[in-house]
Amino acid sequence: MHIGKSYGLFEFLHWTRRRIYALAAVAGAVVALYQLGGWHWLSLPWPVLALLGTAASFIVGFKNSQSYGRTVEAQQIWSSITAASRYWGLLCRDFPTDEHAVRDLVARHLAWLTAVRYELRAPRVWEAAASVQNAEYQERTFVVAEHRVPLEAELARYLAPDTVTQLLAGADIPGALISMQSRAIRALFHNQALQMLQYAEMQKTLKDLIDQHARAQRIKNFPYPRQYAIVNSLFVWLFALLLPLGTVKEFARLDAPAFMDGQTAWLAIPFSVLIGWMYLALDQVGESTENPFEGSANDVPITYIARSIEQELSALHGLAHEPPPPPPGGHILL
Repeated sequence: MHIGKSYGLFEFLHWTRRRIYALAAVAGAVVALYQLGGWHWLSLPWPVLALLGTAASFIVGFKNSQSYGRTVEAQQIWSSITAASRYWGLLCRDFPTDEHAVRDLVARHLAWLTAVRYELRAPRVWEAAASVQNAEYQERTFVVAEHRVPLEAELARYLAPDTVTQLLAGADIPGALISMQSRAIRALFHNQALQMLQYAEMQKTLKDLIDQHARAQRIKNFPYPRQYAIVNSLFVWLFALLLPLGTVKEFARLDAPAFMDGQTAWLAIPFSVLIGWMYLALDQVGESTENPFEGSANDVPITYIARSIEQELSALHGLAHEPPPPPPGGHILL
């Protein structure tokens, strides 16, 4: 997540430069053939392009709206996880009478947060984080902690080695940790370290965490529909690449001063590139926003949230904890 005032203009232009190059090459070829080759038939009626541009506008707007909605929902999910984690910390402090069990309950919850964020940061084939422009931006701007530190090393900070080995052998680590939590509080209830209402409240909190995890998994594992994604990209690129065919004739008709007499068609190049870039840049922004857990610059900062929860729970229970994470590089908070 970018936490600065905004992305810089040159930073944004550099990120989208490959599309600018493609537009400039197509526009330059069209105008050169029209102006130098005498191919004056190489043009399209402006109403045709207007219809294509209108359709592309609706599709880009729809995709970006849906992408933003997915990001907002992801933020809401992790806000709910934060609230449930704080409540879990209070329940663990005030309900059980076994101090050793309290520390285990808190440690397992921190391990659960770790397992969830590693699961959400696992790559998917449809995600855009691995695309050339995003990978290049990441390499020079920020680091994804889940891609640098193995999950085993992170879990070892909270759990015994045999427990870590047991978890890594399974397929659903967060689910296994919740199951351990449920068995632990059931044992506390059977040993009369928890009262009935306290046991029920702690089980209810576990259910809330399961619900939020399932919501996050839905966003992670179900992408923006591929049929809409291909139609969006196809229409936007079609409009951007055909745009010079509509603008070249219009610019060629312009009245011009003597030094530009007969050369105004060349103005179609910068204006075609500018208009096409606006559409393609919006498409690229939508593509880079639709998967809010992929490890890109526009992600929900789940690593920072999880570390913040760890700081709060450690302080609440008087546990030793790691120092706060360093400030983000390049204004990107993950």
